[in-house]
Amino acid sequence: MPKTSLDDYKTKHVGSAEEIDRTRKLKVGIIGCGWIAGAHMEAYLQCNDIEIVAGADLVPGKAEAFFQQYGLENVRCYPNDEAMLEAEELDAVSVCTYNRQHAPCTIHALNKGVSVLLEKPMCVTLEEAVEICRAEKKSGKVLSIGFQPRFDANMQMIKKIVESGELGKIYYIQTGGGRRRGIPTPFGTTFIQEDTAGLGALGDIGCYSLDMVLNAIGYPKPLTVTGYKSAYFGKDPSYEHHDVFGVDDFAAGFIRLEGDIILDFRIAWAMNLNTPGDTIIMGTKGSLRIPSTDCWNGSTGGPMTIYHEVAGAQLDTIVPLIEDNTDLFYQKIRSFLDAVRTGEKAPVPASQILYNQAILDGISRSAELGHEIEIEIPEI
Repeated sequence: MPKTSLDDYKTKHVGSAEEIDRTRKLKVGIIGCGWIAGAHMEAYLQCNDIEIVAGADLVPGKAEAFFQQYGLENVRCYPNDEAMLEAEELDAVSVCTYNRQHAPCTIHALNKGVSVLLEKPMCVTLEEAVEICRAEKKSGKVLSIGFQPRFDANMQMIKKIVESGELGKIYYIQTGGGRRRGIPTPFGTTFIQEDTAGLGALGDIGCYSLDMVLNAIGYPKPLTVTGYKSAYFGKDPSYEHHDVFGVDDFAAGFIRLEGDIILDFRIAWAMNLNTPGDTIIMGTKGSLRIPSTDCWNGSTGGPMTIYHEVAGAQLDTIVPLIEDNTDLFYQKIRSFLDAVRTGEKAPVPASQILYNQAILDGISRSAELGHEIEIEIPEI
């Protein structure tokens, strides 16, 4: 099967590479200089048409040490994003803070007329997501959300299969995944504290799983959700950080979507199981099975299978894995920068991820209330 290249993506979404004038260097800043910022930095360093000129972090000295690590001696560092945005004339920023700061930092940047690449999850609550989208609309700038799996050829194949009509009308989806043991604390506890993270496995890797299937089916609007979340592993006294663990390590949801589609979802940072199940997209003409991965890594866990009927015979069609060794983070950064240059549609539009965030927020609120809730998304 043909590989979908970044040039193909650009041609469809932001124009061909030849049409993009990259003679002027874009001035870029980084907000939040923790470990995910390193992945952004490594991708930015592959782009010779940008200049990293500024960075901000709340921890004194952290931004300075971060840029020195990458051999960048002349980057101006600030104690917070507002100080940086006030002092600098920037074209774009990456927002790489902990979850609770995603919304305010993004809104500050957009209000200053700066385009934003916002790391996932979009934020913590639906209300924050709405305010982000309103700031984007008012600014007229590019806001792209950091879902690099969108650029994986196998992920793109899922969408192609659905859009081909091979499965017919989609009516039921099962998705999720997670880790047998994998609470992420290699660089501190901001991922697991309620006042910094707000969401646990639900936001960290659950947003990816939701995007995989919602993007494939055209992001229908979520209508209702019944949610569940727990923290049995994170709060277990045997876990070294149990005293500060304040988010979910497992979450599940039953979501009704527009178009009479049911979404059955579950995600985990820790569980007594190797996987909560493969992703399954069921349609009236056929169904697609997408093998799970040991840890949500942005692709599929193996060849996919289409179960369908041909000339009265029930057949299984294997969809081979597409070899794709491209750097997904680089593609995420490059496509964002090209959208900033052209003013075209963001590679991963906030208008779509608003629905993703509405589901995450709905699962969390439903779990706390103990009953099904309606999802109401205000006008942007």
